[in-house]
Amino acid sequence: MTHATPWTLARRAARMNPSVIREILKITEKPGIISFAGGLPSSKTFPVTEFAAACAEVLGTDGRAALQYAASEGYGPLTQMVADRLPWDVDPAQVLITTGSQQGLDLVAKVLLDEGSRMLVETPTYLGALQAFTPMEPVIDSVASDDEGVDIADLRAKVGTGANKARFLYVLPNFQNPTGRTMSEARRAALSATAAELGLPLIEDNPYGDLWFDKEPPAPLTARNPEGSIYLGSFSKILAPGLRMGFLVAPKAIFPKLLQAKQAADLHSPSFNQRLITTVMQGGFLDRHIPTIRALYKTQRDAMLAALAKDMPADVTWNTPSGGMFLWARLPEGMNAQTLLPLAVEKGVAFVPGAAFYNDHADPRTMRLSFVTPNVDEIRTGVAALAAAIQQHRGAP
Repeated sequence: MTHATPWTLARRAARMNPSVIREILKITEKPGIISFAGGLPSSKTFPVTEFAAACAEVLGTDGRAALQYAASEGYGPLTQMVADRLPWDVDPAQVLITTGSQQGLDLVAKVLLDEGSRMLVETPTYLGALQAFTPMEPVIDSVASDDEGVDIADLRAKVGTGANKARFLYVLPNFQNPTGRTMSEARRAALSATAAELGLPLIEDNPYGDLWFDKEPPAPLTARNPEGSIYLGSFSKILAPGLRMGFLVAPKAIFPKLLQAKQAADLHSPSFNQRLITTVMQGGFLDRHIPTIRALYKTQRDAMLAALAKDMPADVTWNTPSGGMFLWARLPEGMNAQTLLPLAVEKGVAFVPGAAFYNDHADPRTMRLSFVTPNVDEIRTGVAALAAAIQQHRGAP
Protein backbone atom coordinates (compact mmCIF):
# COMPACT_ATOMS: atom_id res chain seq x y z
CA MET A 1 0.00 0.00 0.00
CA THR A 2 1.38 3.40 -0.94
CA HIS A 3 0.67 6.63 0.88
CA ALA A 4 0.63 10.14 -0.50
CA THR A 5 3.51 12.26 0.75
CA PRO A 6 2.54 14.60 3.59
CA TRP A 7 5.16 17.14 2.55
CA THR A 8 4.24 20.40 0.82
CA LEU A 9 7.24 22.08 -0.72
CA ALA A 10 7.76 25.83 -0.67
CA ARG A 11 7.41 27.46 -4.06
CA ARG A 12 11.06 28.43 -4.00
CA ALA A 13 12.03 24.75 -3.73
CA ALA A 14 10.67 24.17 -7.23
CA ARG A 15 13.20 26.73 -8.48
CA MET A 16 16.14 24.86 -6.96
CA ASN A 17 18.02 22.81 -9.53
CA PRO A 18 20.94 20.38 -9.27
CA SER A 19 24.33 21.68 -10.31
CA VAL A 20 25.15 20.53 -13.83
CA ILE A 21 28.81 20.55 -12.85
CA ARG A 22 28.24 18.35 -9.80
CA GLU A 23 26.33 15.88 -11.93
CA ILE A 24 29.16 15.79 -14.48
CA LEU A 25 31.69 15.29 -11.68
CA LYS A 26 29.99 11.98 -10.92
CA ILE A 27 31.00 10.89 -14.42
CA THR A 28 34.60 11.90 -13.80
CA GLU A 29 34.80 9.51 -10.85
CA LYS A 30 34.81 6.60 -13.30
CA PRO A 31 38.27 5.04 -13.67
CA GLY A 32 40.34 6.41 -16.52
CA ILE A 33 38.40 9.65 -17.09
CA ILE A 34 40.53 12.78 -17.52
CA SER A 35 38.47 15.66 -16.21
CA PHE A 36 38.52 19.20 -17.55
CA ALA A 37 35.09 19.60 -15.93
CA GLY A 38 35.56 20.51 -12.28
CA GLY A 39 36.51 23.87 -10.87
CA LEU A 40 38.64 22.07 -8.30
CA PRO A 41 41.98 23.59 -7.28
CA SER A 42 44.95 21.29 -7.68
CA SER A 43 45.45 19.33 -4.47
CA LYS A 44 49.20 19.73 -5.07
CA THR A 45 48.82 23.31 -3.89
CA PHE A 46 47.31 22.49 -0.48
CA PRO A 47 49.77 23.39 2.32
CA VAL A 48 49.25 20.19 4.27
CA THR A 49 52.39 20.51 6.40
CA GLU A 50 51.52 24.05 7.44
CA PHE A 51 47.96 23.05 8.36
CA ALA A 52 49.23 20.10 10.39
CA ALA A 53 51.43 22.44 12.41
CA ALA A 54 48.59 24.96 12.73
CA CYS A 55 46.25 22.27 14.08
CA ALA A 56 48.71 21.44 16.83
CA GLU A 57 49.30 25.11 17.63
CA VAL A 58 45.61 26.06 17.71
CA LEU A 59 44.62 23.09 19.86
CA GLY A 60 47.65 23.53 22.09
CA THR A 61 47.28 27.25 22.75
CA ASP A 62 43.61 28.06 22.16
CA GLY A 63 41.88 24.71 21.90
CA ARG A 64 38.85 25.32 24.08
CA ALA A 65 37.98 28.61 22.37
CA ALA A 66 38.60 27.07 18.95
CA LEU A 67 36.06 24.34 19.68
CA GLN A 68 33.44 26.69 21.18
CA TYR A 69 30.67 28.79 19.61
CA ALA A 70 31.92 32.16 18.43
CA ALA A 71 30.93 35.57 17.09
CA SER A 72 28.88 35.53 13.89
CA GLU A 73 31.04 38.25 12.31
CA GLY A 74 34.10 36.05 12.41
CA TYR A 75 37.35 35.63 14.31
CA GLY A 76 38.75 39.11 14.97
CA PRO A 77 42.36 38.47 13.90
CA LEU A 78 41.10 36.92 10.64
CA THR A 79 38.79 39.81 9.76
CA GLN A 80 41.74 42.14 10.40
CA MET A 81 43.97 40.07 8.10
CA VAL A 82 41.33 40.19 5.36
CA ALA A 83 40.99 43.97 5.70
CA ASP A 84 44.77 44.42 5.59
CA ARG A 85 45.12 42.41 2.37
CA LEU A 86 42.54 44.39 0.39
CA PRO A 87 43.77 47.28 -1.78
CA TRP A 88 41.45 49.93 -0.37
CA ASP A 89 40.69 51.22 3.13
CA VAL A 90 38.53 48.57 4.81
CA ASP A 91 37.31 48.63 8.40
CA PRO A 92 37.49 45.06 9.80
CA ALA A 93 33.96 45.68 11.12
CA GLN A 94 32.82 45.57 7.47
CA VAL A 95 34.25 42.06 6.97
CA LEU A 96 31.94 39.07 7.45
CA ILE A 97 33.55 35.61 7.45
CA THR A 98 31.38 33.20 5.47
CA THR A 99 31.25 29.46 4.99
CA GLY A 100 32.81 29.69 1.54
CA SER A 101 32.09 32.61 -0.78
CA GLN A 102 29.10 30.59 -2.00
CA GLN A 103 27.41 31.42 1.30
CA GLY A 104 28.10 35.07 0.60
CA LEU A 105 26.02 34.78 -2.58
CA ASP A 106 23.21 33.14 -0.62
CA LEU A 107 23.23 35.92 2.00
CA VAL A 108 23.19 38.62 -0.69
CA ALA A 109 20.23 36.91 -2.36
CA LYS A 110 18.26 36.70 0.89
CA VAL A 111 18.91 40.30 1.89
CA LEU A 112 18.61 42.10 -1.46
CA LEU A 113 16.08 40.15 -3.56
CA ASP A 114 12.30 39.92 -3.41
CA GLU A 115 9.96 37.89 -5.56
CA GLY A 116 9.77 39.64 -8.92
CA SER A 117 12.61 42.09 -8.26
CA ARG A 118 15.05 42.51 -11.14
CA MET A 119 18.78 41.81 -11.06
CA LEU A 120 21.49 41.72 -13.73
CA VAL A 121 24.26 39.24 -14.58
CA GLU A 122 27.01 38.99 -17.16
CA THR A 123 26.72 36.77 -20.24
CA PRO A 124 27.63 34.03 -19.40
CA THR A 125 27.93 33.95 -15.61
CA TYR A 126 28.82 31.68 -12.69
CA LEU A 127 26.36 28.80 -12.39
CA GLY A 128 26.57 28.73 -8.60
CA ALA A 129 25.44 32.35 -8.44
CA LEU A 130 22.37 31.56 -10.53
CA GLN A 131 21.63 28.70 -8.13
CA ALA A 132 21.88 31.07 -5.15
CA PHE A 133 19.77 33.84 -6.65
CA THR A 134 17.02 31.86 -8.38
CA PRO A 135 15.16 30.52 -5.29
CA MET A 136 14.44 34.10 -4.21
CA GLU A 137 12.28 34.32 -7.36
CA PRO A 138 13.81 37.42 -8.95
CA VAL A 139 13.68 38.34 -12.62
CA ILE A 140 17.25 37.79 -13.82
CA ASP A 141 18.32 39.72 -16.93
CA SER A 142 21.55 39.08 -18.80
CA VAL A 143 23.72 41.99 -19.92
CA ALA A 144 25.59 41.52 -23.19
CA SER A 145 29.30 40.97 -22.61
CA ASP A 146 32.42 40.77 -24.77
CA ASP A 147 36.07 39.85 -24.20
CA GLU A 148 36.53 42.90 -21.94
CA GLY A 149 33.44 42.25 -19.82
CA VAL A 150 30.05 43.93 -19.48
CA ASP A 151 28.80 45.97 -22.44
CA ILE A 152 28.12 49.42 -20.97
CA ALA A 153 25.52 50.47 -23.53
CA ASP A 154 23.48 47.31 -22.94
CA LEU A 155 23.85 47.78 -19.18
CA ARG A 156 22.35 51.27 -19.45
CA ALA A 157 19.47 49.89 -21.49
CA LYS A 158 18.67 47.18 -18.93
CA VAL A 159 19.07 48.91 -15.56
CA GLY A 160 15.47 50.15 -15.56
CA THR A 161 13.84 52.80 -13.41
CA GLY A 162 11.52 53.10 -10.43
CA ALA A 163 10.04 49.88 -9.11
CA ASN A 164 11.43 48.10 -12.18
CA LYS A 165 15.03 49.14 -11.51
CA ALA A 166 17.54 46.33 -11.09
CA ARG A 167 18.60 45.73 -7.48
CA PHE A 168 22.22 45.02 -8.47
CA LEU A 169 24.62 43.72 -11.11
CA TYR A 170 26.54 40.55 -10.25
CA VAL A 171 29.97 40.53 -11.87
CA LEU A 172 33.27 38.56 -11.83
CA PRO A 173 35.97 40.88 -13.20
CA ASN A 174 39.00 38.60 -12.76
CA PHE A 175 39.55 35.36 -14.70
CA GLN A 176 35.82 34.84 -14.80
CA ASN A 177 34.14 31.51 -14.20
CA PRO A 178 33.33 30.17 -16.79
CA THR A 179 35.08 32.16 -19.55
CA GLY A 180 38.42 32.97 -17.95
CA ARG A 181 38.18 36.55 -19.28
CA THR A 182 39.43 39.55 -17.32
CA MET A 183 37.76 42.95 -17.39
CA SER A 184 40.08 45.63 -18.75
CA GLU A 185 40.99 48.76 -16.79
CA ALA A 186 39.05 50.93 -19.24
CA ARG A 187 35.94 48.79 -18.91
CA ARG A 188 36.21 48.74 -15.10
CA ALA A 189 36.45 52.51 -15.02
CA ALA A 190 33.44 52.83 -17.32
CA LEU A 191 31.40 50.26 -15.38
CA SER A 192 32.18 51.81 -12.01
CA ALA A 193 31.33 55.31 -13.23
CA THR A 194 28.13 54.14 -14.92
CA ALA A 195 26.98 52.14 -11.90
CA ALA A 196 27.60 55.13 -9.61
CA GLU A 197 25.76 57.45 -12.01
CA LEU A 198 22.74 55.14 -12.21
CA GLY A 199 22.73 54.19 -8.53
CA LEU A 200 23.21 50.53 -9.43
CA PRO A 201 24.91 48.46 -6.70
CA LEU A 202 27.60 45.98 -7.76
CA ILE A 203 28.16 42.52 -6.30
CA GLU A 204 31.82 41.84 -7.11
CA ASP A 205 32.85 38.18 -6.83
CA ASN A 206 36.62 37.69 -6.82
CA PRO A 207 37.65 34.13 -5.90
CA TYR A 208 40.39 33.94 -8.56
CA GLY A 209 41.98 37.40 -8.37
CA ASP A 210 45.24 36.22 -6.77
CA LEU A 211 45.82 33.62 -9.51
CA TRP A 212 47.31 35.91 -12.16
CA PHE A 213 50.13 34.59 -14.33
CA ASP A 214 52.10 37.49 -15.80
CA LYS A 215 50.51 40.71 -14.59
CA GLU A 216 48.30 41.58 -11.63
CA PRO A 217 44.75 42.50 -12.73
CA PRO A 218 43.46 46.08 -12.36
CA ALA A 219 42.08 47.34 -9.07
CA PRO A 220 38.77 45.85 -7.91
CA LEU A 221 35.53 47.60 -8.79
CA THR A 222 34.75 47.87 -5.07
CA ALA A 223 37.92 49.90 -4.48
CA ARG A 224 36.49 52.57 -6.81
CA ASN A 225 33.11 52.82 -5.03
CA PRO A 226 33.08 50.94 -1.69
CA GLU A 227 29.71 52.34 -0.64
CA GLY A 228 28.06 51.05 -3.81
CA SER A 229 29.53 47.54 -3.77
CA ILE A 230 29.64 44.24 -1.92
CA TYR A 231 32.88 42.33 -2.38
CA LEU A 232 33.13 38.53 -2.11
CA GLY A 233 36.39 36.65 -1.59
CA SER A 234 37.51 33.10 -0.86
CA PHE A 235 40.29 31.12 0.79
CA SER A 236 39.38 28.05 -1.29
CA LYS A 237 41.61 28.84 -4.28
CA ILE A 238 44.68 29.98 -2.31
CA LEU A 239 44.62 27.62 0.69
CA ALA A 240 42.11 24.74 0.73
CA PRO A 241 38.49 24.46 -0.43
CA GLY A 242 37.64 21.77 2.10
CA LEU A 243 37.80 24.29 4.95
CA ARG A 244 34.86 26.18 3.38
CA MET A 245 36.11 29.64 4.30
CA GLY A 246 35.29 32.86 2.49
CA PHE A 247 34.38 36.44 3.30
CA LEU A 248 32.38 39.42 2.19
CA VAL A 249 32.99 43.14 2.61
CA ALA A 250 29.87 45.29 2.73
CA PRO A 251 28.97 48.94 3.34
CA LYS A 252 28.12 49.63 6.96
CA ALA A 253 24.57 50.57 5.96
CA ILE A 254 23.67 47.01 4.94
CA PHE A 255 26.21 44.96 6.92
CA PRO A 256 23.82 44.36 9.88
CA LYS A 257 21.22 42.69 7.66
CA LEU A 258 23.81 40.43 6.04
CA LEU A 259 25.01 39.53 9.54
CA GLN A 260 21.46 38.68 10.63
CA ALA A 261 21.04 36.46 7.57
CA LYS A 262 24.31 34.75 8.48
CA GLN A 263 23.13 34.18 12.05
CA ALA A 264 19.94 32.57 10.78
CA ALA A 265 21.87 30.35 8.35
CA ASP A 266 24.57 28.83 10.58
CA LEU A 267 25.25 31.07 13.61
CA HIS A 268 28.89 31.39 12.54
CA SER A 269 31.48 29.74 10.33
CA PRO A 270 33.63 27.09 12.05
CA SER A 271 35.76 28.64 14.82
CA PHE A 272 38.47 26.03 14.48
CA ASN A 273 38.85 26.53 10.73
CA GLN A 274 39.04 30.30 11.14
CA ARG A 275 41.86 29.96 13.65
CA LEU A 276 43.66 27.47 11.43
CA ILE A 277 43.63 29.87 8.49
CA THR A 278 44.72 32.78 10.68
CA THR A 279 47.63 30.76 12.05
CA VAL A 280 48.75 29.57 8.60
CA MET A 281 48.57 33.09 7.18
CA GLN A 282 50.82 34.57 9.86
CA GLY A 283 54.27 35.75 8.84
CA GLY A 284 53.38 36.52 5.23
CA PHE A 285 52.79 32.89 4.23
CA LEU A 286 50.45 33.77 1.36
CA ASP A 287 53.08 36.01 -0.21
CA ARG A 288 55.33 32.96 -0.46
CA HIS A 289 52.65 30.38 -1.22
CA ILE A 290 50.48 32.01 -3.89
CA PRO A 291 53.36 32.43 -6.41
CA THR A 292 53.83 28.64 -6.38
CA ILE A 293 50.16 28.19 -7.32
CA ARG A 294 50.50 30.74 -10.12
CA ALA A 295 53.55 28.98 -11.52
CA LEU A 296 51.86 25.58 -11.53
CA TYR A 297 48.66 26.82 -13.13
CA LYS A 298 50.51 28.82 -15.76
CA THR A 299 52.45 25.69 -16.75
CA GLN A 300 49.21 23.76 -17.08
CA ARG A 301 47.46 26.55 -18.98
CA ASP A 302 50.37 26.66 -21.42
CA ALA A 303 50.20 22.89 -21.82
CA MET A 304 46.49 23.08 -22.67
CA LEU A 305 47.00 25.92 -25.15
CA ALA A 306 49.80 23.98 -26.86
CA ALA A 307 47.71 20.80 -27.00
CA LEU A 308 44.71 22.66 -28.41
CA ALA A 309 46.88 24.27 -31.10
CA LYS A 310 48.34 20.87 -31.98
CA ASP A 311 45.23 18.68 -32.03
CA MET A 312 42.05 20.72 -32.47
CA PRO A 313 40.32 21.13 -35.84
CA ALA A 314 40.98 24.55 -37.33
CA ASP A 315 37.39 25.73 -36.83
CA VAL A 316 37.41 25.20 -33.05
CA THR A 317 38.26 28.45 -31.22
CA TRP A 318 39.39 29.29 -27.67
CA ASN A 319 40.74 32.16 -25.60
CA THR A 320 43.98 32.64 -23.66
CA PRO A 321 43.16 33.40 -20.02
CA SER A 322 45.74 35.52 -18.19
CA GLY A 323 45.07 33.78 -14.88
CA GLY A 324 42.57 31.68 -12.98
CA MET A 325 41.50 28.12 -13.71
CA PHE A 326 39.40 28.08 -16.88
CA LEU A 327 39.59 28.35 -20.64
CA TRP A 328 36.54 28.97 -22.88
CA ALA A 329 36.23 27.14 -26.19
CA ARG A 330 33.67 27.18 -28.99
CA LEU A 331 32.78 24.38 -31.38
CA PRO A 332 32.15 24.91 -35.10
CA GLU A 333 28.77 26.08 -36.39
CA GLY A 334 26.07 23.44 -36.13
CA MET A 335 27.70 21.44 -33.31
CA ASN A 336 26.44 21.07 -29.76
CA ALA A 337 28.63 20.64 -26.68
CA GLN A 338 25.93 18.78 -24.77
CA THR A 339 25.72 16.21 -27.58
CA LEU A 340 29.52 16.03 -27.69
CA LEU A 341 29.92 15.25 -23.97
CA PRO A 342 28.95 11.53 -24.00
CA LEU A 343 31.18 10.98 -27.04
CA ALA A 344 34.05 12.60 -25.17
CA VAL A 345 33.40 10.52 -22.06
CA GLU A 346 33.54 7.37 -24.20
CA LYS A 347 37.04 8.47 -25.22
CA GLY A 348 38.05 9.16 -21.61
CA VAL A 349 37.68 12.92 -21.20
CA ALA A 350 35.02 15.18 -19.62
CA PHE A 351 34.24 18.91 -19.76
CA VAL A 352 31.33 21.21 -18.89
CA PRO A 353 29.03 22.29 -21.75
CA GLY A 354 28.91 26.07 -21.68
CA ALA A 355 25.13 26.37 -21.98
CA ALA A 356 24.81 25.74 -18.22
CA PHE A 357 26.36 29.14 -17.49
CA TYR A 358 23.87 31.24 -19.43
CA ASN A 359 20.85 32.76 -17.76
CA ASP A 360 19.15 32.83 -21.17
CA HIS A 361 19.93 32.57 -24.90
CA ALA A 362 22.65 30.00 -24.28
CA ASP A 363 25.33 29.33 -26.88
CA PRO A 364 25.20 25.52 -27.32
CA ARG A 365 28.63 25.45 -28.97
CA THR A 366 30.58 26.63 -25.91
CA MET A 367 32.66 24.55 -23.48
CA ARG A 368 34.42 25.31 -20.21
CA LEU A 369 37.77 23.56 -19.87
CA SER A 370 39.60 23.58 -16.53
CA PHE A 371 43.36 23.15 -16.79
CA VAL A 372 44.35 23.09 -13.10
CA THR A 373 43.39 19.61 -11.90
CA PRO A 374 44.97 17.25 -14.51
CA ASN A 375 48.74 17.14 -14.93
CA VAL A 376 50.54 18.09 -18.14
CA ASP A 377 50.54 14.56 -19.58
CA GLU A 378 46.84 14.15 -18.79
CA ILE A 379 46.11 17.51 -20.43
CA ARG A 380 47.82 16.40 -23.64
CA THR A 381 46.05 13.04 -23.66
CA GLY A 382 42.69 14.58 -22.77
CA VAL A 383 42.84 17.28 -25.44
CA ALA A 384 43.73 14.70 -28.08
CA ALA A 385 40.76 12.58 -26.97
CA LEU A 386 38.47 15.63 -27.04
CA ALA A 387 39.64 16.50 -30.54
CA ALA A 388 38.89 12.94 -31.67
CA ALA A 389 35.40 13.17 -30.14
CA ILE A 390 34.79 16.43 -32.00
CA GLN A 391 35.76 14.80 -35.29
CA GLN A 392 33.43 11.91 -34.49
CA HIS A 393 30.63 14.36 -33.63
CA ARG A 394 31.22 16.20 -36.89
CA GLY A 395 30.75 12.99 -38.82
CA ALA A 396 27.63 11.92 -36.93
CA PRO A 397 24.20 12.36 -38.53
